[in-house]
Parts: sequence; structure tokens; C-alpha cells
Amino acid sequence: MDYDGRYTKDQSLKCDCLLFDLDDTLYPFTSGIAADIAKNIRDYMVHKLGVDESVSLELCILLYKQYGTTMAGLRVRAANAVGYQFDYDDFHSFVHGRLAYDKIKPDPVLKNILLSLPIRKVVFTNGDRIHASRALKRLGIEDCFERVVCFETLNPTSPPSAPCDKLEIFDIMKHMAHPEPGVELPKSPILCKPSREAMLLALEVASINPQTTILFDDSFRNIEAAKQIGMRTVLVGTSERKKGADYALESIHNMKEALPELWEEAEKDEDVRNSSKVGIETSVIA
Repeated sequence: MDYDGRYTKDQSLKCDCLLFDLDDTLYPFTSGIAADIAKNIRDYMVHKLGVDESVSLELCILLYKQYGTTMAGLRVRAANAVGYQFDYDDFHSFVHGRLAYDKIKPDPVLKNILLSLPIRKVVFTNGDRIHASRALKRLGIEDCFERVVCFETLNPTSPPSAPCDKLEIFDIMKHMAHPEPGVELPKSPILCKPSREAMLLALEVASINPQTTILFDDSFRNIEAAKQIGMRTVLVGTSERKKGADYALESIHNMKEALPELWEEAEKDEDVRNSSKVGIETSVIA
């Protein structure tokens, strides 16, 4: 673990909200869920969108890098297939509905860590509501969070396909194979991390102040984006702290070891509350 970014005692770590990614952050990458999701996405591309299996992996990676999630990129690709409607619920049902959630094990250690901090805790995931609920319940920590900001929070229901005369056909595969200078890829209508727009909207709907919030995420791109809008950042899943990350943790279980200030501040607040309570009781008795 790398704690070089930890703030010194005279640099008080003022925090009133902890923002957590879900997949590969609250449960480990070693669960195998990430690999299963990736396979299901490629299967969806082949069986639902007609993508050639031989290029499905390459396209999956390219769209992920360009749009933040493969789904966001597939939405653009589908929009350029005349008359095709990309159904968000169908995608999530196909990709997440087939997962073996028993691979995610109950985590009483994490639950105790979360409950020991009297600070707002919010989950921010690119996944859909049902997936988030199932994963959190498997971990046994669904009651540890004030709310979950998920795909449906930032995105409306699946829009109807655009009229053919309004579609601007853009061959994404051709462009990615032979990029033309000055040509920009179409923007996806899907909002997701790591886009600044998605980050800001998530903070707005959850009434979160980025200046007093710490983000825990396994994605370096998400960490960078969060840092740019003023959040403290913790990169989870690696001991190597990269630029933009204030901390790097092998496991979310290392929270208390890396950020003891959070517990110290919580104890101070509790002492203040207890002192106030004693003062009130004394004045009443007197």
C-alpha cells in the first residue's frame, strides 16, 4: 500500500461523504465477476448486434477506451444501424442477468469498517440498479449506504430509434482501423464514468460536495476525473499510487490503515456530542 498522499496532522482531512465504486472495488477483481461481464458483453455484441466474433474483443476494448464503457460505445454503433433500437434493459439483462452472483462472498469485515464510520456513504456505479442491488446484498452491506447512484440515475429509459432521415451513418470500426485526422467520433447519449458530465450530475443528484468527498474506485480514469473536479481519491486494487490518486490500496479492507484520520475525526465528533449532552443534562438537573 502506498500512503504518500496521506495528509499530515496540520492538514485536516475534512470529509463528510465517502463515494464508492462497486465492481472490483467493494468486492475484489479475483471474484471473477469482471471476466464474466466482459464475456457476456462480447456475446451480446455477437448475438444481439451482429458483430463478427473475430473482432468482438478488439471492438469491446476500443469502445471501452473511447467511451468509458463498452455499452456507451455500442449505443453509438447501434444508432448508426438504420432502424435499430438499443434497449438498455435488454443489454443489462443479458450481461448481468447471467452472472453467478454467488462468486461474490459476504464480507462482514467490510461491513464493520463501513458501519464504524458515521459519515455519509454513497455507491456510484456505471452498472444498472438490479446488478448493484444483487452485488451489495451478496456482500451483506446493502444497508451501509445512504443511496446508490447507478445507470438509471443518470440515464433515461431506452430512447426510440432515430428516424432514418436524421441518422448520420458513421463507420466506427473503419474509423478506428484507419483514423482520419480531425475526424471526431460521435458522442454517446449515455452518461457514465469517467465523463466529467456524469461525475457532476452524480454529485448533484446525491447532494455531494466534491471538496469534502473521498472517492474509492479501481479505475485510474475515474480517479483522474474525480481529482479534476476536486475530490480526494483512493485507487483500489493496487499498491501502486498513480498520478491523481491520493492513496493506493490493495484492498478496500485497508481503509482504516490508510485513512486513520477519518476515524480520529469521527471520535472527536462523538466526544463533542457526548460533552454537549452532558452539559445539557447538567443544566437541566441544576
